[in-house]
Amino acid sequence: MLEAMCKSAREASAALGAANTEKRNAALGAMADALVLRADEIIEANKSDLARARANQMSDAMLDRLTLTVDRIRAISESVKKVIALPDPLDRDEEWTRENGIRITKKRVPFGVIAIIYEARPNVTADAAALCVKSGNAVILRGGKEAIDSNLAIANVLSDALYSVGLPKECVAVVPDTSRETASKLMKMKGSIDLLIPRGGKSLIRSVVENATVPVIETGAGNCHIYFDESADFEMALNIIDNAKRQRPSVCNAAESLLVHEAIAERILPLVKARLDNVELRGCERTCAVIDAVRATDEDFYTEYNDYILAVKVVSGVKEAVAHINEHGTGHSEAIVTENAENADYFTASVDAAAVYVNASTRFTDGEEFGFGAEIGISTQKMHARGPMGLPEMTTYKYVVSGNGQIR
Repeated sequence: MLEAMCKSAREASAALGAANTEKRNAALGAMADALVLRADEIIEANKSDLARARANQMSDAMLDRLTLTVDRIRAISESVKKVIALPDPLDRDEEWTRENGIRITKKRVPFGVIAIIYEARPNVTADAAALCVKSGNAVILRGGKEAIDSNLAIANVLSDALYSVGLPKECVAVVPDTSRETASKLMKMKGSIDLLIPRGGKSLIRSVVENATVPVIETGAGNCHIYFDESADFEMALNIIDNAKRQRPSVCNAAESLLVHEAIAERILPLVKARLDNVELRGCERTCAVIDAVRATDEDFYTEYNDYILAVKVVSGVKEAVAHINEHGTGHSEAIVTENAENADYFTASVDAAAVYVNASTRFTDGEEFGFGAEIGISTQKMHARGPMGLPEMTTYKYVVSGNGQIR
């Protein structure tokens, strides 16, 4: 099955890669419209996924990630439309001429066939498809079993929309088999898959990175920290940790750990506990001496909870905060709340992460919030792409060299 799907995707990618900007944008417009027009069909499929998830006692936070509503589908459609307005990533040629008259053009080109392995977030199906279509790539989507009916319904809608504007349906495909064996096979299809992107929890990403033989961009795992410096404005600090932890705790840019300068711990920790009244706090020994909290284990400070749980540690200052983050973080998003410019500079220079914030919530690490449109994921690696990956990161390049008989 996978071999046939990859073969069809390869053939489709040739047609999509050859399509001009207007054609690809027309496809995106048709995709966006179809999502709204066929929202009832998608929501009906989503109901099946939600019923299974509840039967399997999925947490409220994860159920929220899985749920599709008319408003959410409209939001997904709007994200697709925003991609239309973005510059064509393939229209970025660079050209120069050497002394011998050789003319060299560095041309941006699609990867070809991109595979994405992801978990219970059906919006990823549409976001990934939109970015891949705009950048001229066919995409093979392997979602988790939790959202399989939603993913298949969305892909069917998008494929029909592609066909309606004269592009192959196979430009967007969802793998119907959600077994581990299928995922493992997809990771090893070198020559059929040009790039593999995992989106999900720490264990999924580790499995892909450690086992894949196709090129991989490591994404997503977010053990994100907020550090309250000694000079932090308390109201700002509380607003930021509230937003970063509670607005949507199941996403990768939500805060999982809070670090507090020892000089303000006795004053601000009770305020944190009162503000985050539905969040379980797991604190270090010094935290538990100030507020009633669950005693944290070493593992708690390495954990991406994706839930209403927050690890809390009291530290001696910005240097200990940075050292803790660099040991326990996942290279995703880290924030300092401070009125001290020197400490802010030290934090931003020393923290090893794709996005580093001063006096702002980590929830802004998002392709749309960065102005990139819908994103393919948040890269936590350092090569090729880092941070929110938009359209430019979905392309590679080749050199076209033109002459009039030159030899070396």
